[in-house]
Amino acid sequence: MANDEKQFKGQYDDEEVLLVFRKHPIVMRKGLILFMFAILLGTLPSFIWVTEVVLFGGLAVGFVVGLLVAMPSWILWYFSVYIMTDQRFIQTTQKGFFHRSVSDIGIKHIQSVNYQVSGVQETVLGFGSVLVQTYLGDILINDVHHPEEIMNDLFAILRKYGDVADKEAGEDVAAIVSRSK
Repeated sequence: MANDEKQFKGQYDDEEVLLVFRKHPIVMRKGLILFMFAILLGTLPSFIWVTEVVLFGGLAVGFVVGLLVAMPSWILWYFSVYIMTDQRFIQTTQKGFFHRSVSDIGIKHIQSVNYQVSGVQETVLGFGSVLVQTYLGDILINDVHHPEEIMNDLFAILRKYGDVADKEAGEDVAAIVSRSK
């Protein structure tokens, strides 16, 4: 590793982070809709009492309530992260405020990586599913932003560090690492 700073908790001293990705921000759509709805509801009292104080006060209250309602969606998105290092693949999934699931699979156990984009919404907004097949079972990651790029990046890393070693893959991995940081 070029610097001695660890990029995530549990990182080994001799481990280099090659790729970090999250799900598409579309997974926060419910929270965003509730946020906008709360702001709209905050402005409704101004239709009854037409004053600037009621309008801006209701807008401020609606904004704060909207933030509180949207916060869980953002937390689930932000703290669900996928990390590929030169030694392992780590999937951290936040499932609630106090529930987190972590899968840690050695890079040598990964057999293949596939992706799928199905439907109009996924095609237009550029997200889909990535399937990481391992000797231990499959890891399905839904709602991944640019799944084809993620699959290609993961495969290039596997070519260099996994069982499918290839000398030419080193240049591809260097480009992925620089793009990921």
